[in-house]
Amino acid sequence: MGNHQVVHLQPGLYFVATPIGTARDITLRALDILASADIIAAEDTRSMKRLLEIHGVPLGDRPVVSYHDHSGEKSRARLVAHIAEGRSVAYASEAGTPLIADPGYHLSRAVAEEGFLVTSAPGPSAIVTALSLAGLPTDAFFFAGFLPNAKKARRAAMEAVADVPGTLVFYESPKRIGAMLIDAMEVFGAERQAAVARELTKKFEEVRRGTLQTLAESVANAPPKGEIVVLIERNQVKDASPEEIEAALIGALKRLSVRDAAAEVADAYGGHKRKIYQLALKLKQTAD
Repeated sequence: MGNHQVVHLQPGLYFVATPIGTARDITLRALDILASADIIAAEDTRSMKRLLEIHGVPLGDRPVVSYHDHSGEKSRARLVAHIAEGRSVAYASEAGTPLIADPGYHLSRAVAEEGFLVTSAPGPSAIVTALSLAGLPTDAFFFAGFLPNAKKARRAAMEAVADVPGTLVFYESPKRIGAMLIDAMEVFGAERQAAVARELTKKFEEVRRGTLQTLAESVANAPPKGEIVVLIERNQVKDASPEEIEAALIGALKRLSVRDAAAEVADAYGGHKRKIYQLALKLKQTAD
């Protein structure tokens, strides 16, 4: 018998966080819900059945139904109907916490809008795990998910969060991590502290820490494999007034191009590169 107990669940939707690697990271309450729910919905039904098997949770004649990013309104309606008929539904994404870069948002809204119970058995999350290991400030952070594949769009997405006053957290693939770090050097600065965490809670867990430049070199020399979380230190904005920034730009424009002057001032004062570039362009046009 597994380490769980069958409990009474009132009709509703129960989100269940599942391990991101090590199977024993699941909580006892999560196992109780999985052992007790009338219906189990999962992003990956095979992974769910394997998890139940590992922990000795009997499925019996209870259905395990598929629900993922491509599930439509009909799939949600069927799950809401189960709850309306007095059943409890447990939902788990393939790994981690549902809704956190995983499916579940539309299902949560649909159930809540019908006035039914929506609750969660919290647990593993790659974001929180990476933050606890990165050696970067955790008092404030911003999760930006996966960046776009295309270089121009990726840089634009980075620039959009450059001034967020907290540690930046991204998910990335092994195929794109090298290009992502090179772009990050350009947008955030080569000396910005960062961390690359991979395969968290698994056998080959690894956390590389250093500047974006040293990490880019490390990745180029020894490309990481597996699921990756990239964390970048917040922008250390220097206390400069708009007048100081404008004065610095005027001086820089006397010896540099608009682009180079904007880059120099942005690095010196920690400002948003795009905004400073736009100001430099305006100053140059005025001067001409």
